[in-house]
Amino acid sequence: MHAPMSMKYGFRIRTKSGAVVDNLMIFGRDEPEAERKLRQMYMGCEILETRNVASGGGRSAPVSYEDVVDLISGH
Repeated sequence: MHAPMSMKYGFRIRTKSGAVVDNLMIFGRDEPEAERKLRQMYMGCEILETRNVASGGGRSAPVSYEDVVDLISGH
């Protein structure tokens, strides 16, 4: 019997003190579970963006130079 598959979800949030946190990665069986875990750690936060991130041990697509520059520059 296989264990339930977890997915990785990426969040961009604003904490209740106003700080913006980018690239917060949280595992969950589904998006609501990942959001619940996030809200346990950051009570009162505002979720600005949510994305599903491939977490199957390998990359789902090649990463381009532009993706790396965007990651480094915080975009």
